[in-house]
Amino acid sequence: MASYLNALGLNCALGQGKHAVATALFAGDGSGMRAQSGWVAERTLTVGAVPGCLPELPALAGHPPSRNNQLLLAAALEIEADIRAAIAQFGPERIAVVLGTSTSGIEEASQSIGQYLKHGELPADYQYAQQELAAPANFLSDWLGLSGPCFSISTACTSGARALLSAQRLLNLGVCDAVLCGGVDSLCRLTLNGFSALEAIAAERCNPFSANRHGINIGEGAAVFLMTRETLPASATRSAVAITLLGGGASSDAHHISAPQPDGQGAQAAMHKALAAAGISASQVDYLNLHGTATQHNDAMESRAVQAVFPNGVPCSSSKAMIGHTLGAAGALEAAFCWLTLSAYNPDNLLPPHLWDAQADPALPALELVAPGTRLQSTGPRRLMSNSFAFGGNNISLLLGEEPGAHT
Repeated sequence: MASYLNALGLNCALGQGKHAVATALFAGDGSGMRAQSGWVAERTLTVGAVPGCLPELPALAGHPPSRNNQLLLAAALEIEADIRAAIAQFGPERIAVVLGTSTSGIEEASQSIGQYLKHGELPADYQYAQQELAAPANFLSDWLGLSGPCFSISTACTSGARALLSAQRLLNLGVCDAVLCGGVDSLCRLTLNGFSALEAIAAERCNPFSANRHGINIGEGAAVFLMTRETLPASATRSAVAITLLGGGASSDAHHISAPQPDGQGAQAAMHKALAAAGISASQVDYLNLHGTATQHNDAMESRAVQAVFPNGVPCSSSKAMIGHTLGAAGALEAAFCWLTLSAYNPDNLLPPHLWDAQADPALPALELVAPGTRLQSTGPRRLMSNSFAFGGNNISLLLGEEPGAHT
């Protein structure tokens, strides 16, 4: 059963808020990816940091400050009026919070532990709860005064996408009437050093599906959707077109702890399940947002999987060269890019372009990578897919679309 994605707040390296992000996204603006030192010893890395100031956090008992919660709050504030209206309509006990994350407040907690190792004592304001993976969901729920189901999901790079699937399941089961769902992750030394140890990080801007690709960039950001079973009254912060989560598919190939199954069978299964859940065929998909991390193994696997599922081709692109890999937020942010593509924030019907050096890897199946200025068909209903693949063979595909008859 499709669910309505009524409102969206977000931030990433492209900017803060829907207008700024959409403007940069459809222009293929990679200027938010910048070289920074200090994350990994003796290395300067390109990262996707959220630009500008973030809101101050409210003083809430049991919620020590973290940049992760600031990113989340900035996204939620963009749609606060919609959220408050939903609370008034449904009641705080009928609204759930489901968020994906992998960093939570680990960066700030690591700094505290560093002080302990150096001076033998923790800072006076240190609280273990800061680094718990449930912290973002608990913070959002407490800030809004909600009492419905509240939990975080941490399945690495599929976390944000899986949060949307879990939210839809809660609605379909009748557990709640609305869900605040999405993902949030902040830049974190622990994460960057881990990927560096795996020799998976590129110093320069990443180059998905290129013969010259050398690995990922890490980014940060947040995306929060207000999901309901029925469309809500019109709002100035929402799209004029009713956008739905048509369905999704999940699989776990369990091939390797960090490497994907080379033939892409698990990725194919997720895409096929998403198509089946939405009740459409591959030929009815108008665009695919690729996971596209620019690692040797992921791009090879995904190319094979996409060719198998879409033998006649599908316009596709990776967003990673514009925002970095935002890990626990990636699945939600890239679903948000599909939402923006269908929304009034994209009046020219542009598709997100694929930012790369245009040097195709001859060892990979050729993909129909979106060139700048390419337009989405103007007739509808239009349907967009977003892929997310994670360590441990955890795979998610989401399908977003317009309500039938919404676009003529």
